[in-house]
Amino acid sequence: MSTPVLDLRGVAYAYPDGHQALFGVNLHVHRGERVALLGPNGAGKTTLVLHLNGILRAGAGTVAVSGLSVADDNLLEIRRRVGIVFQDPDDQLFMPSVRDDVGFGPANLGLDAAEIDRRVEESLRAVGMLEHIDRPPHHLSFGQRRRVAVATVLAMEPEILVLDEPSSNLDPASRRELAEILDALPVTVLMVTHDLPYALQLCERSVILSGGVIAADGPTAAILGDADLLAAHRLELPFGFDRVAPRPSP
Repeated sequence: MSTPVLDLRGVAYAYPDGHQALFGVNLHVHRGERVALLGPNGAGKTTLVLHLNGILRAGAGTVAVSGLSVADDNLLEIRRRVGIVFQDPDDQLFMPSVRDDVGFGPANLGLDAAEIDRRVEESLRAVGMLEHIDRPPHHLSFGQRRRVAVATVLAMEPEILVLDEPSSNLDPASRRELAEILDALPVTVLMVTHDLPYALQLCERSVILSGGVIAADGPTAAILGDADLLAAHRLELPFGFDRVAPRPSP
């Protein structure tokens, strides 16, 4: 088996106020996998994600990205390899134009202008936003801004794309369009979501984090088909959703 792209071993974390958010989490994600991280509010999902690029540091245990320890000496490379798309795109878009926002990260890597331009155009093309390259981000719709936020991360050419609630606040058409974009990206994905149908559509594997521990880890269709498991961790499918529908084979 290859070295995991993400390798968390015995990760525990307590906030300064004493609240223990994670209790010895073990999670391994390999190259090319698409994994949904599910769980109720307060389960520790955001805390876990913030460990992946060193925003938070484990009180116990270890976090590694492709064999590289999340430590001070490695932070610049870790943050290039792990691209996090936050729930609110306005947390990531702050420049005068879409071009400037998507090029900001590559410019900070010290790349030359031609390489920055290539990355900007390829990333925007991948999310269907190239025609908006010179528009101010605040003139775009919420769904368009979310796609540009994804492009800002893709421009860094990460090894893993971490998405925090990517379908939240999207209308049905924007939700579908984003799913089609994400499904076509040739990148490892860890997707934090409460949207269980989205997890089934995009991720072959799902992990339930509950009470700061991994409560389940397996094929998404099997996890969503276990009504008792979902109920035990305050997860609910939409009314009328066919819980046994498998993800189509490629």
